[in-house]
Amino acid sequence: MSVRISGVSRQFFAASISLLALAATTPVHAEFAAAAVEADAAGSFDDIVVTARRREERAQEVPIALTAVSGDTIERTGAVNLIQIADLTPTLVIRNNNARNTFANIRGLGSNSDQNDGLEIGVGFYVDDVYYGRIGASQFDLIDLERVEVLRGPQGTLFGKNTTAGAISITTRAPQFDTEFRGEASLGEDGYHQVRGSLTGPLAGDKVAYRVTVSDTHKDGLLTNLANGRKINDYDNVSIRGQLLIKPTDTVSIRLIGDYSKQTSYSRASSIVGVFTKYDDGSTLTNNFLDRATRAGYTPPYDLNDPFARQVDVNADVQANMEGYGVSGKVDWDLGTAALTSVTAYRWWDWYPLNDQDNTSLTVNVRGGTTNLQRQFSQELRLASQGERKLDYVVGAYYFWQVIHALGQYGLGKDYAVWNKPTANRILANYAYTGFQSDSIIKPGTKSYAAFGQLTWHATDALSVTGGLRYTHEKKTGLFDQRTVAGNDLSLLSLADRAAAQKLRDELYPEVRYTTGLSNDALTGQINLSYKVAPDVLTYASYSRGSKSGGLSLGTLPTGVSPVVKSETIDAWEVGFKSQFLNRAITLNAAAYWTEVKNYQAAISEQIGSTTSFIRYISNIPGVRSRGIEADLAIAPSRYVRLTASAAYTDAVYKDYKNAQAAPEKRNVSQIQDLTGVQLANAPKFIWNTGIDVAQPVNLIGDDEVYGRVDYTHRSANDTSGSNSKYTRIASYGLANARLGVRLNDQGLDFSIWATNLFDKKYYTALSAANTGLITGNLGDPQTFGATLRAKF
Repeated sequence: MSVRISGVSRQFFAASISLLALAATTPVHAEFAAAAVEADAAGSFDDIVVTARRREERAQEVPIALTAVSGDTIERTGAVNLIQIADLTPTLVIRNNNARNTFANIRGLGSNSDQNDGLEIGVGFYVDDVYYGRIGASQFDLIDLERVEVLRGPQGTLFGKNTTAGAISITTRAPQFDTEFRGEASLGEDGYHQVRGSLTGPLAGDKVAYRVTVSDTHKDGLLTNLANGRKINDYDNVSIRGQLLIKPTDTVSIRLIGDYSKQTSYSRASSIVGVFTKYDDGSTLTNNFLDRATRAGYTPPYDLNDPFARQVDVNADVQANMEGYGVSGKVDWDLGTAALTSVTAYRWWDWYPLNDQDNTSLTVNVRGGTTNLQRQFSQELRLASQGERKLDYVVGAYYFWQVIHALGQYGLGKDYAVWNKPTANRILANYAYTGFQSDSIIKPGTKSYAAFGQLTWHATDALSVTGGLRYTHEKKTGLFDQRTVAGNDLSLLSLADRAAAQKLRDELYPEVRYTTGLSNDALTGQINLSYKVAPDVLTYASYSRGSKSGGLSLGTLPTGVSPVVKSETIDAWEVGFKSQFLNRAITLNAAAYWTEVKNYQAAISEQIGSTTSFIRYISNIPGVRSRGIEADLAIAPSRYVRLTASAAYTDAVYKDYKNAQAAPEKRNVSQIQDLTGVQLANAPKFIWNTGIDVAQPVNLIGDDEVYGRVDYTHRSANDTSGSNSKYTRIASYGLANARLGVRLNDQGLDFSIWATNLFDKKYYTALSAANTGLITGNLGDPQTFGATLRAKF
């Protein structure tokens, strides 16, 4: 089902949001000055309790840089996935072409994607204390959230896996012993609909409680595939989560969780943004995309210079399907002066992709993609002190096991030769390529062991000193086995033709098999000093050493490139303050940081000659530096007004990168370039956002209120390719969203209308440029209107 809104209806919808928001806001502004003392009644931002240091603390009392977003705030914004939640935290940047190819950056660092299965991620992702080994597993809808914590900087002491850039920790709502139902249904344009529900209550008195949560989301694709008339890049997500909370005694709590999520998607296809036919020096780029199209008799059925017509033309099978499921058990035992916690989890993530790699309806590449079957087990045990004491401590041990069974499949069609090999013997090339398929078995495995401890000395009521250490031993093994599984029989050819045909195949997918491995030991930790200038003003300074273990780059590699990737090490310095004023009606936090990275692990993608095939691998960049300033402001003068603003300046540059891959528009001169001093890819220098929530009590059926929210996020221009190409630099853009609704019966019922990308900004989330001169991009979502009904009882 699709919801279509006409131009007149759109104007009426937008005007309704504006007028009703004004009506809701006007009387509230009149009480702004007088209502500052009501900040506590607002239940404002300072009350968020976090577990960033593996103990429950108010976010404002934790002397580290973190952003905590409550579940209520997430509901107010309408965010349903990690990409949307990232808009609430300026130092977190998430971009995904598909789930496996997801980039997550904090302070400009950590952007490795899952396209290389033998490497750890730079930004750790946790749900209910369970580490997810593949960032792609985070790309399902997130449901029934209590809070999201984004920890900035290296997490080398307490969190399960060492991560050099930071961590995203998600806590879902636990079962309750009071029966409660929460449900919501949303409808929007382009076939968007979502139904979510959560039911919780007792099963056995005050000893056992349950919670069951389900979610179903669908949206039609925003592109039209002219090859078959279908909408493309749609998605359909289904998630279910079941929980049991068991309290056999007053001191023991057991939380069992099982979850399952499935995504089916007819995608991915990128839009054609344009074609360049000249190198930067003015010389002609021969055998470019237009030359190939002419040679193959192909005329693109869309305007090459109008990507926002949202039309593509692909004929190969495409899909981005995945399943994720897991079980976990958390045991908390209150020992009085200490608490013992055990977290045990087993998880699966299955990824089933298919791609059209040539961006045409010609039969060039007929199959492309790497299936992943990922399995992981983790066990964490920790002991933490409790209560008011001079010395607080946390000690523990962690074990993580992971194996990935990956199958890469790449098949060529009858048009491959004419498209890619104009100088080859056409008959022989057609025989070599048509029907040819190469499969790759990729099997990386990881075993990680760690012991950690952290001690906080409260020297005075105002001064505290925290020190932590972590020792990690990690072992990785890897297998790569690439074989030809289909194609014309070359033995029928003459010896000379057989050798020539085999050479054509081997240039793309040679038969190769090897095993490799590595072993890493790392000692990481931190030292942190905090001082309370006033009861609600905390200052701090810290030094952290982080490490990300070495990896295995499993695939066909360029000559001289080792499959073993060195460990990444990081030294980070930070100073900051957290403050609240006017009876905690105003919260202002800020931090400044300087980070040095050695052997930064970065994804490299090289096009194979003039073909449409790629070699992808991981390499070490000798030096990277990230420094910047970030600030968060929250004002809650009354329970009816909340204003928030956040800003981040990130100067993340290659400190030493003299042999970077050259941009495609410069490769006629050199295949490498010096990017020393250039901003890292996917790292905008400036990101800021602001939002306002307002409400006005009304008397409709009882304790009711009309409310509105407007937010705006802006990010500066940045490169998205890693080669600093002028064709892959996306322009700066800002997006506004709005929501207007009414809450009835003390929030028992809630109906809202909303708009995303309110002003219909046309923007790119990523751009790519190929050796053929073809520029492709991922388009941002257009203006979308919808409505949501929520119920709670």
